[in-house]
Amino acid sequence: MKIEPASVDDIPQLVDFLRDLFDIELDFTADASLQQRGLELLLADMTAGGERAVVMVARDLSGEAVGMATAQLVISTAEGAPSAWIEDVIVQRDHRRQGIARLLVNAILVWAQKRGATRAQVVMDETNAGAELFYNGIGWDHTHLKVRRHFIV
Repeated sequence: MKIEPASVDDIPQLVDFLRDLFDIELDFTADASLQQRGLELLLADMTAGGERAVVMVARDLSGEAVGMATAQLVISTAEGAPSAWIEDVIVQRDHRRQGIARLLVNAILVWAQKRGATRAQVVMDETNAGAELFYNGIGWDHTHLKVRRHFIV
């Protein structure tokens, strides 16, 4: 398994991954055009030398993308340093339980640490039992924070 930054050529497969992820998340509805635009924005930051966003992919031996994770840096006033906001951790169903998600998250953490981040947090659907088991299993702590959202239209 190879973990590396995504390229523009990966976008169609990554859009499919996000469709599968959003099928299990209660707050989101898959819309391929929106997911493509979001991935394009993340990749534009990466290819322009930006240090604020990354899309990592896991590739099998044939080079096919079988998983992905994204992260963006925000400035944490609590930490006085950047913090990595991790999203979109998804592995194809037939490749799950092989340690791929752990490899993706670890690659994100290395990326973030190299950019001065001192903390990482992940957003997951509260009904996603698989994600809950995964993050518990790799030693991530629960917080007392709650995410809220407001659409700016």
